[in-house]
Amino acid sequence: MMPFTLETARSEADALRAAAQGARFIAGGTTLVDLMREHVEQPVRLVDINALPLSQIGIDADVLAIGALARMADVAAHPLVTRLHPLIAESIVEGATPQLRNMASIGGNLLQRVRCPYFRMLDAACNKRDPGSGCAANEGRHGGHAILGRSEHCCAAHPSDLAVALVALDATVRVRGAHGEREFPVEALYRLPGDTPHLEHTLEPGEMIVEIRVPPLPWSTTGRYLKVRDRESYEFALVSAAAALQVRDGVIAGARLACGGVGTRPWRMRAAETWLRGHPANRSSFEAAAAICIADASPLPGNRFKVELLRRTVIRTLELAGERS
Repeated sequence: MMPFTLETARSEADALRAAAQGARFIAGGTTLVDLMREHVEQPVRLVDINALPLSQIGIDADVLAIGALARMADVAAHPLVTRLHPLIAESIVEGATPQLRNMASIGGNLLQRVRCPYFRMLDAACNKRDPGSGCAANEGRHGGHAILGRSEHCCAAHPSDLAVALVALDATVRVRGAHGEREFPVEALYRLPGDTPHLEHTLEPGEMIVEIRVPPLPWSTTGRYLKVRDRESYEFALVSAAAALQVRDGVIAGARLACGGVGTRPWRMRAAETWLRGHPANRSSFEAAAAICIADASPLPGNRFKVELLRRTVIRTLELAGERS
């Protein structure tokens, strides 16, 4: 591991000041430390932000407010989360082992780097790690890679399960930096790779996530998260889906649907949501919605199976949400 300095921020002002000078934030460190060990990332200065008062979980004006430093295990087990937004709890439990959930922070989970093996191979071409070097995955092994939102420069799938659930629930993220505070949808946190795949999010340099806010949608309590992976034990998603339905007299009045493992960012299925409204909550409707979800898929030769897997996963997740509604 390369030499680096580590300091502790005693206040938010301390943390932002250090970040403005080029320091990197570290909380649980479950991704960053791994990347440092592998020399994929080599920050020379880290600032520990765990002392900041950003671990709250509560209700603020009917909105579920989760501090960025809340541990994943605490969020998944919190009664407000399990009662009001079970989709969030399910996505967290599916997203990491108990050991990782005990360490990892909510904000850090949203900013974790991709799990493409070529990103971690220092002798492989990777535009995320080394802009302009190429993308080895396009011609290499890419069974776990994206079929939505990819470009010739990058086809890595976004890794966070929690982000998929938050996107489906219209959650927003509050961030602070040298120029003040702003709030925007979690969905807008992520960039498509395009020709700049090394730019993964929309945070300004030195900005820090301070809170996640989840509105009280009518369908929030019906949400379900389904994750399909190569093995049952801890593994990243080949395909996942987060769905919630509001059903009145057998007819869908509202729907939320987002998918993971298939997109270069959490993928909101708005066209399918729109189609579902006004249709009966049955398998025929769910199959039609799933067909809409795969219409724009653009797989590589090695991950064509994800198209059918996505279709089936969406159908099953909608069925589970329908049973809960």
